[in-house]
Amino acid sequence: MPTLHNPLGWVMDSAQRERLVAIARQHNLIIIEDAAYAFLAANPPPPVASLAPERTVYVGGLSKSVATGLRVGFVAAPVEWVKTLERTIMATTWNVPGVMSAIAVAWIEDGTVAQLEAQKREDAQARQALAAQVFKGLTYTSHPSSYFLWLPLAQEARADQVAMALQRENIAVSTAEPFAVSAHVPHALRLALGSVALPALRDALLTVRRVVAW
Repeated sequence: MPTLHNPLGWVMDSAQRERLVAIARQHNLIIIEDAAYAFLAANPPPPVASLAPERTVYVGGLSKSVATGLRVGFVAAPVEWVKTLERTIMATTWNVPGVMSAIAVAWIEDGTVAQLEAQKREDAQARQALAAQVFKGLTYTSHPSSYFLWLPLAQEARADQVAMALQRENIAVSTAEPFAVSAHVPHALRLALGSVALPALRDALLTVRRVVAW
């Protein structure tokens, strides 16, 4: 489960998290908490890992919150699971380069990570505000400080055709298919709002609105 859902931007409140923990304990389930985008929620409820530390694997990293090239992640889990997790990591990625680990630790300790995360939240908020202006009157789902949004299409529209039309406009979007967990795949688009400058993002969003309105 993600701390901040990608692509819907949902953040489970405390009651929902406690309900999830109760279900996991009732059925003896393991919870994997994906915190890659947790930094985007300024004041989120406590992590599920703090509510059920005996059955939660908390996964985080710095490539989303700090810099794409800083490929440093971390896992917090019950102590009796650590050896198994270590063997799995060594069998797949071996380890993180020492220089990256040193940079990550230093930046966490001196406050650089917290500063960069705050700047990214502000940047994401500006991009969401821009999307709200361009998509005024349309129905979509997002978080006010996330780098993505979910745009449902009209009933008669086909997401693959809309995506192809946008591709011809040099705009790449994702359909709902990679994110669907059910047999029924809704016709919707996931839009990424990061990476490009704000003027370019505005132009791209205006094109999306025009194509979607066909």
